[in-house]
Amino acid sequence: MTLAADVAVLDELEQVVGAARLLTSKADREYFAMDVYGAGETPIAVALPETVAEVQSIVRVAARRKIAIVTRGGAASYTASHLPSTRNSLIIDTSRLNRILEINERDMYVTVEAGVTWNALREALSKKKLRTPFWGPFSGFASTVGGGASQNAASLGSGAYGISADSILGFEVVLANGEVLRTGSHAIENGKPFYRWYGPDLTGLFCGDSGALGIKVTITLRLIPEPEVFGAASFGFETFEAMAAGLAAVARSNVASDNFGLDPKLQQGQMGEVTVKDAIASAIRVARASRNPLEAAARLASMAAAGKRFLSGWAYSTHFTVEGVSKAEIRSKLAVVRRAVKGYGRETANTIPTVIRAAPFVPLNVMIGPRGERWAPQHGVMPFSAVSEFHSRITRLYAANAERMKRERVTNGAMFMTLGTHAFLYEPVFYWEDELTAYHRRYLSAEFIGQLPKYPENLNGRRLVAELREQIREIFSAVGSIHFQIGKCYPYMKGRQGEAAQALRAIKQQLDPNNLMNPGALGL
Repeated sequence: MTLAADVAVLDELEQVVGAARLLTSKADREYFAMDVYGAGETPIAVALPETVAEVQSIVRVAARRKIAIVTRGGAASYTASHLPSTRNSLIIDTSRLNRILEINERDMYVTVEAGVTWNALREALSKKKLRTPFWGPFSGFASTVGGGASQNAASLGSGAYGISADSILGFEVVLANGEVLRTGSHAIENGKPFYRWYGPDLTGLFCGDSGALGIKVTITLRLIPEPEVFGAASFGFETFEAMAAGLAAVARSNVASDNFGLDPKLQQGQMGEVTVKDAIASAIRVARASRNPLEAAARLASMAAAGKRFLSGWAYSTHFTVEGVSKAEIRSKLAVVRRAVKGYGRETANTIPTVIRAAPFVPLNVMIGPRGERWAPQHGVMPFSAVSEFHSRITRLYAANAERMKRERVTNGAMFMTLGTHAFLYEPVFYWEDELTAYHRRYLSAEFIGQLPKYPENLNGRRLVAELREQIREIFSAVGSIHFQIGKCYPYMKGRQGEAAQALRAIKQQLDPNNLMNPGALGL
């Protein structure tokens, strides 16, 4: 666009949201076009709408001017989902769309605007002794419900209830022409958003779309009673194979609400930073909510006694949480977990899952390494039968590049999780010594960054990480993995069955004929 055209667009947008909610400085535009791992093209402007009507007006301005639209949520992702692929773009930041519109205790659903964080939703529902089945990723202080819907988030509740999409009943979506589309039972005459399935699943169509099909402005999720009691168990393992088998065995038993596994790097790094102080503080939070002060006191004492020993001596660890309505149910479920793991690993102190249950959303300081390194995860979801082959291949990749990684100061780790009874999530992570970006310096507190080592620019390390990440994507593909947080990172359309690819392109063409909704996302 020409400078005059840019000015005309900004004038129109300013009439919609006002000057204070239209960011045009170079620093703002560059920052909002960055994520944990990389940066996109610098957009024309960043708009911060406060109402659905404002979103519609912004989209209509962009449609008339043929300007691409990219939606930004909590910006805690690493797959370029909200990074513009063209300078002729406008970012819509959803942080001001932060209202909880309805908590319907009778019909058991909640409707929120897209910019509501998972933490804000949890706090509001907890006051009413309610919860969503899937209740957020670990980054829930910043991650939004709209972002989780667009990215297909996994973490809290995923063991029993699946991913974010499995808890969603319906959407209101602003399409590329500025009109609002409703899904689920809310789309019928006199309908409320109480149910998802009525004929073809339009709600599912927009789950995990990375904003390529429209802008989610409201999300409705189903509710369950907040579990009254929980229990936790942790186990240590000598090998990856034993750890993976233990995770899979517990998954098949269908009793754990939350679960994850850690490799040696993660145990001693980000997750291993759980200290005695953390454990006691979390136990106190649990005790305050406990119906049995003596039991809570015993838990606090045992956690304090365990100290930092809870992971010592084990190469890998797994951590499980179970939920229920009575202590008897919890004891029964924990017994099932222990039987499933028996023969693979040994039980250790349950400090980590207890801490996480008390404080489930971690500070976003974990977007860099424990010693201030750059951090870049990726992940794949695969059947249990593919886990061993994937692990063998990625282990050989690391071995083949060990000297280069050491020379360029690159290290690796991994985290693991099962989803429901039938899927294994493997998340390789890279750390490398490198200077932090403007994104890190603005997103994280200056006080926190000031306590960490400073590293010079490490272009060779960045190139090596990018190269290894590409090779890992190929290994994921070779074993039939799928991905969440697709964005512009994972090859969604590559190798896709012909009829399926044709149907997806036809849907994109129908909903967004000028390819203005996050062009490049999903590989469309």
